[in-house]
Amino acid sequence: MTDYEAVILDVDGTIVRGEALLPGVTDGLRALEAAGCSRLLFSNNPTRGADHYGGKLAPHGIDVDPGSVLTSATVSAEYLAATHPDESVYLVGGERLRAILADAAVDLTTDPDAAEIVLGSFDRNFSFGTLWESLRALEDGVPFYGTDPDATIPVDDGEMPGTGAVLAAMAAVAGREADAILGKPSSIAAAAAMERLDADPRNVLVVGDRLDTDIALGNRAGMETALVLTGVTDRADLADTDTEPDHVLESLAAVETLL
Repeated sequence: MTDYEAVILDVDGTIVRGEALLPGVTDGLRALEAAGCSRLLFSNNPTRGADHYGGKLAPHGIDVDPGSVLTSATVSAEYLAATHPDESVYLVGGERLRAILADAAVDLTTDPDAAEIVLGSFDRNFSFGTLWESLRALEDGVPFYGTDPDATIPVDDGEMPGTGAVLAAMAAVAGREADAILGKPSSIAAAAAMERLDADPRNVLVVGDRLDTDIALGNRAGMETALVLTGVTDRADLADTDTEPDHVLESLAAVETLL
């Protein structure tokens, strides 16, 4: 047994990279299960809902309950539906995120002049035209949110631009930063995670590969944190950061040393 009641696990860069399972992940998950830790997967991927990860991890022998999965897409949808009901949301983002928002009964508009809320996110089709429309949508102080701050996304052969790059462009033309990020590391994301875990934050371990999202989430919420070096962060990054993890692990396989 362990003092940890629960663990929040990042997915991309912690459990998988692209479609491949990272080495030792199964051993790490088994150690957490044997220690009696409740498990929540929390991905900042804004293109996927909770059901996706069951299908993604099942071929690797990892069972995932959709009720124990959060993504920046699902957190954003829940937040907008609860706090901005009946307000028209102009989305800069992909069709998968649009479908997740629609399923949560978020009112969407494709007319930038009708925007009452603007949500920026990862968009493979982001263009000059998109940026121009977002500038119109952001006029008159319309509330401006982002799904997540990730400037890049790890893929099989390296990295690709993420939501953070899109938000930076939108912020540059609008002359203001997003009012809030809804996914990790925000207080909104932490509250959504704790609602599902029903645990004391002091007894929760956050494991992830990003200092500015995973580790920052845990630090801000009073949780213990462990950085894994299987994603975008390496030891050199640790020498130049104010966001310090409680533990540094070579991979999720080493989580057993903390239990």
